[in-house]
Amino acid sequence: MEFKHEPVMLNECIEGLNIEPDGIYVDGTLGGAGHSSEIIKRLSEKGLLIGIDRDEEALDAASKRLKSYKNIKYIHGNHDDIKTLLNNLQIEKVNGILLDLGVSSYQLDERQRGFSYMGEAELDMRMDKTQGLTAKYVVNEYSQGELTKIIEQYGEEKFAKTIVSNIVKERAKKVIETTAELVEIIRKSIPISKQKDGHPAKRTFQAIRIEVNNEIKPLYNTINQCIECLESKGRLCVITFHSLEDRAVKEAFKQAEGICTCPSDLPYCVCGCKSEGKVINKKPITATKEELERNSRSKSAKLRIFEKI
Repeated sequence: MEFKHEPVMLNECIEGLNIEPDGIYVDGTLGGAGHSSEIIKRLSEKGLLIGIDRDEEALDAASKRLKSYKNIKYIHGNHDDIKTLLNNLQIEKVNGILLDLGVSSYQLDERQRGFSYMGEAELDMRMDKTQGLTAKYVVNEYSQGELTKIIEQYGEEKFAKTIVSNIVKERAKKVIETTAELVEIIRKSIPISKQKDGHPAKRTFQAIRIEVNNEIKPLYNTINQCIECLESKGRLCVITFHSLEDRAVKEAFKQAEGICTCPSDLPYCVCGCKSEGKVINKKPITATKEELERNSRSKSAKLRIFEKI
């Protein structure tokens, strides 16, 4: 399948990165190179783009799309390890980093990857197919308490307890192996009257995907790593699609900006507050009305931008 993916808030991200032609830029979630194809157009031959992705299929698709460019390096890895990945390239500082979090349209559409609740496929959901943990393991091996917590927290699913109770009953009879089997369990667990707001399996599948790919827990530290890797005036742009992601980014930006605890009547700071830079947009940027009508994936997207001192 062709790796099709319309980049969310493309113009806003390009503007937010404030690209210098001779600079070094990192797309930490390369995907189908939607954002990267616009970043690299703005770089000179002296500039460099580093594309990171956990998905080898994404890296392959991006390399084909950007084959006419020589000033790009493709890295199979996780943006959570950005400092190590840059050190491996003998690069200490970069001029800009973009993180477009969440699952890509291609991964959802490629049914055999197991991300989608439409159709039937093996329960997988791995962005990096070389890792061990799969959705099948989470669904069949996690305790009832662990599974309930994940679906409540990551999926914000009101019927998590009922869904998990039914999962536990079914997996006692046989291993739950496919997306279709899981969807049927979820469908039976939610009252028909409550199934009007989108597909009933959407929230549960999202929660399991987040757990499989460890998308939330390392994020706060990842943001701090990214800021540490920026040159002076370098910018970090982060697009989130989940309230927990956005909260982690917002908090990391706030801490990096520095929180002065001095009394307001003091003429200068004495608490030793140190700032790494500034938040460019106090409120998150969201998609325009035109983009919302054109690209449904942009509906829950929020863009936050940080500039290093």
